[in-house]
Amino acid sequence: MRAKTLSKLLNKRDRIAVSNITGREALKVSIVSQGFSNNIVAGWALGKEKQTVRVNGARDIPVFGQFEELMRVLPETKKPNKIIVYSPPTAVYGDVKEVLKHGKGYIDTIFVITENVSIEVTAKLRRLCDIDNVDIIGCNTLGMINAHDKARVGAVGGDTPAESFIPGSAAIISNSGNMVNTIASYLQSAGLGVSYGISTGKDTLILTPLKYLLLLASKDKKTKIIVLYCEPGGSYEHEAVQLLKEIKFNKPILVYVAGTIAEKGNISLGHAGAVVEGKETSASAKMKLFDDYFGVSPFNQNTLQKTIAELSEKKKGIRVTTLHSLVPASSALMSALRIKNDFPPKRPLILNPWLVDYKTLAQKLPSRLVPHKGIVPAPYHSLIEKHLKSGLGRSIPKQSMRNASHASSNDGSTPRIYGHSLLDLMRDHSFPYSVLLYWLGHKPIHSFEEKLFEKVLTASLTNGPGTISAQGAKLSASAGNEPHTAMMATLGTIGSTHGGNGKKAAMLIIDIFGKSGIVNPYDSENAAKLDSLVGKFITNFKKRKAMAKEAGVEYRKVPCLGHPVFNKEKVNYDPREQVISEFLNKNRLYNVFLDFYHRLAVALMKQGATNKAHAVNVDAAIACVCMGIVWPFLVEKKITIERAVDLPMMTFALGRVAGGAGEFLDHRESGTGMDMRVPVSECVYLGQIKD
Repeated sequence: MRAKTLSKLLNKRDRIAVSNITGREALKVSIVSQGFSNNIVAGWALGKEKQTVRVNGARDIPVFGQFEELMRVLPETKKPNKIIVYSPPTAVYGDVKEVLKHGKGYIDTIFVITENVSIEVTAKLRRLCDIDNVDIIGCNTLGMINAHDKARVGAVGGDTPAESFIPGSAAIISNSGNMVNTIASYLQSAGLGVSYGISTGKDTLILTPLKYLLLLASKDKKTKIIVLYCEPGGSYEHEAVQLLKEIKFNKPILVYVAGTIAEKGNISLGHAGAVVEGKETSASAKMKLFDDYFGVSPFNQNTLQKTIAELSEKKKGIRVTTLHSLVPASSALMSALRIKNDFPPKRPLILNPWLVDYKTLAQKLPSRLVPHKGIVPAPYHSLIEKHLKSGLGRSIPKQSMRNASHASSNDGSTPRIYGHSLLDLMRDHSFPYSVLLYWLGHKPIHSFEEKLFEKVLTASLTNGPGTISAQGAKLSASAGNEPHTAMMATLGTIGSTHGGNGKKAAMLIIDIFGKSGIVNPYDSENAAKLDSLVGKFITNFKKRKAMAKEAGVEYRKVPCLGHPVFNKEKVNYDPREQVISEFLNKNRLYNVFLDFYHRLAVALMKQGATNKAHAVNVDAAIACVCMGIVWPFLVEKKITIERAVDLPMMTFALGRVAGGAGEFLDHRESGTGMDMRVPVSECVYLGQIKD
C-alpha cells in the first residue's frame, strides 16, 4: 500500500472530491460530511456543471461536469487528493480510469462506495491502482472516519457522526459499514473512544483486505486496541492471522464473527462476499481461527477473573460471542493490559425504555422482566413531557372496546357523537354534516362543505340499473329477500373496481400533494403549483406506461379518469362531476384537487399519453371533495391517513346502499320472479360429466 499508517488514508489535511455528487445518496451524505469535516473541495456529475451544493455552516461545494474539468479549474491548493466514488456500477470503471488519468500526481486514495460492481471490474480497479500506486478501498464500503481529526469520507456515523465517534484509542475495522457505527456507540459504555472507523466493504473481492489495514493500525500511535467485525465468506481473515503470526503483532484485538445462524439454514447476511466457499470460509472456521491465535477461550462474563489473567499472559486479544459483550470484554482487556479509559464510561448498555406502565401486570412478573423507566434523550424529552398529560404512553394503546367508544356515548339522557349532542345535531344540522362528524371525529371546518358532501352522497345514489350494485339489489329482490338484505347485497357488490377507485384517488392525492406545502385546498392561489405537479406526474406516467408495454404487462392507470358510459367525445365529462364543479364555480369556491384532475385529463391527451381527455368521473369528484374536507386535519395530524383514504369509498357506499334499496323496492313491485336467471341454453359446463 501507498499509505504507511491509518492517518495517511484519511486526515484533516486531505481534500476530497465526490463523483456523481448530485445523486440522491451522494448529495445527502456529502452535505453531512461537509458540515462535519469541511474537507470536500468539489464534486462532479455529468450534465450538472456550474451547479453548487449548498451547505449550511460550511463551505459550499462546486459541481463540475467532468473530473478533468474539476482538476483543470481548481487552483493548486484545492486540487483533491482523495476521491469518493458514488457512480452507478456500470460507470465505476470509467470514472476511476478518469481519476487516475487526470489526477496523476495528486490522487493517493480512492474510496468506492458503489455496491454490485462486478468481480471483473473490481479486479481491474485493483490492477489500475497498483500500477499508479494509488490506494483503493471498497467496493461497497460505507467509508472511513478519523475521529481525532474530525475527517470523514462516506456515510460512516450517519447524520450525526460526532455522537458515535468520540476520539479515543480503538480502531474499528468492519465488513459491515453500519456495524462500525454500532460498535463505536457500544464502546462508549466502556469508556473507549475511536481513533478510526473503517468499512472494508464485503463484496466478493475486497480491494484493500484486512491484513493491510492491520499493518497500518500497528503503526498508528493513537490506536491501542483494534476491534474487528467479520462475516463468513472469503479467506481474508486467514491471510490476516497468518500475517499477525509472522510479524508478531503488537496490539490487542477484539473480534466478533457473525454468521453462525447462516450455517443452520439458507440465510443470507446481505453482502455479496458473505457466501461460504469451503470450510475455511465459514463463520465457525473463522471463530476457531481467532481462538487459536489468541490462545484464550471466547469471552465469558461468568469467568471474568480467569479471562483477565489469561489476557495478561497472552496479550493478543479475545473473541466475543455477542456484540454487547464487546463492552465488558474491552474493559477486561484494558484492565489486563493496563490501558487507561479514554473517558469515564458513558451510559450503560442496557434497555432504556422511554415509557413504562405495566400496571397490575408488574406485580405478577419477575422483577427482572419489568424494566424501569429510562432517560428520554433530547429532543424527544420535551415532546414526550408535553403530551404525557394527554395519556400518551401511560397505557397500552389497544384495549378492550366492548363497552367503550371514542365515537359515541349515552349518559341515559343524551346520545352523543364525539361529545356533541345528537339532539342538537338533529335540531341544527343535516344528516351529511352529522355523518362527517361521526366519520372524522371533527366538525367540518367550512359551512359549504356540508352542502358539498350532500351533493356527492346524492351523486352516489345511482348510475342506472345496469351497474353492478343495482344488479345486486335486483337479484336480492328476485330471491325474495327483505329490504335490508338487498341493501347488504348492494354493499357486497361494491369493491376496489366499483366504488373503490375513490380510495385510490385519495392515495394519489396524498402522494402528489403531501409535500407540496399546500395547507388550504380551497385557496385559488394554489393553482400556480398545478402545472408543475401535472407535468411531473405525466412524465413519470409515460415512463411507467412505456416500460409496462415493453414488458407486456398491464400499466397502472390513473384512478378515476374515464368512465364506460361517458367516453364517446374527444373531451369527456361525467355529468355528476360537472354538477359539483358548477356548484363550486357558482359559489366562487375552488378545490385544488379537482382542478388538478381536470388539468391532468387534458394534459394527458395533449402530451400523447392518452387519445382523448377522459372524464373526471364521479369517484374522482367524491375523492376530491372528501380530501378537501379532511386535508387540514391531515396536515395537523388530527386524523390518520388510513381514515382519510377510506372516506371516499364510505361516501359512495352510503349513497349507493340507499340507491340499492330503491332498486329493490321497484323490482319487488314491478319485476317478474327469477327474471335475473341466465337461461339454461346459455350456460356452459367446462368440466367432464362424471356419471
